[in-house]
Amino acid sequence: MLTRRGLLTKGGLALAGLALPPLAHPRLSGAGGAGAVVEIRMRSDDRGAEVWFDPIGVRIEPGQTVRWIMASPGNPHTTTAYHPRNANHSLRIPEVAEPWDSGFLINPGDRFEVTLPVEGVYDYFCLPHEAAGMVGRIVVGRPGGPGTQPFDYFVGRPGTGDWGHVPVAAQERFPSVEAIMALGVVSRRVQGGHQVRESTVSRHDER
Repeated sequence: MLTRRGLLTKGGLALAGLALPPLAHPRLSGAGGAGAVVEIRMRSDDRGAEVWFDPIGVRIEPGQTVRWIMASPGNPHTTTAYHPRNANHSLRIPEVAEPWDSGFLINPGDRFEVTLPVEGVYDYFCLPHEAAGMVGRIVVGRPGGPGTQPFDYFVGRPGTGDWGHVPVAAQERFPSVEAIMALGVVSRRVQGGHQVRESTVSRHDER
C-alpha cells in the first residue's frame, strides 16, 4: 500500500490509481478514467457534536487510490485502519494489507491518501471520534478478510488478548458489505444540517 500525506494545493495534486469500474462512482478527482481518485470528506456539524466520513462506504477496484479530505473546521480528524499496529485495535483489513494512520488532519483542505492493491474489506476509524461512531468501510474488488467477520470474531484466539473491541456506537454506523456491493457508494442522510440516521444512498450520478 502506498501512502501520501500532505497539505496539497489545488494546483499541485498528483492523481494516482486506476479507472473507476462501472460498478461504483464515488466522488472523483479529475476528469475520471485513468488517474481517478476516490475522495472521502471528514465532516462535522457546526457544533462538532456529529462527526462522520462522507461517504461512509465505497467500493473500488484493486490498485485505486482513496483520498480523505479534512472538511471540518476546528474539529481535527484522522483516518486510521483497524489493525493491531494502530493502538491495538482489532484487525479488520485483509491480513496481508498494510495498515495506515494519517495522523491528525487539522486544517480544512488537509488530506491523506492510500492506494489499496489487496482485495477485501477495509474498516477504518477516526482516532478521537471512534467512540462517537466516526468509522468507514471500503470494499476493494471482492469482499473478504476479517472485515467480513463479526466484530468479536477474534475473542479467544491466540495472540489477540490485547486487541481492543470496536465500540458499540461504531459497530452500529458501519454500512453493510452487501449495501456497498449493491450500490457502490453508501452515504449518511442529513436533514436540516443534522444526521438523522444511516441511509444507503447511491451516488452513481455524482461527480
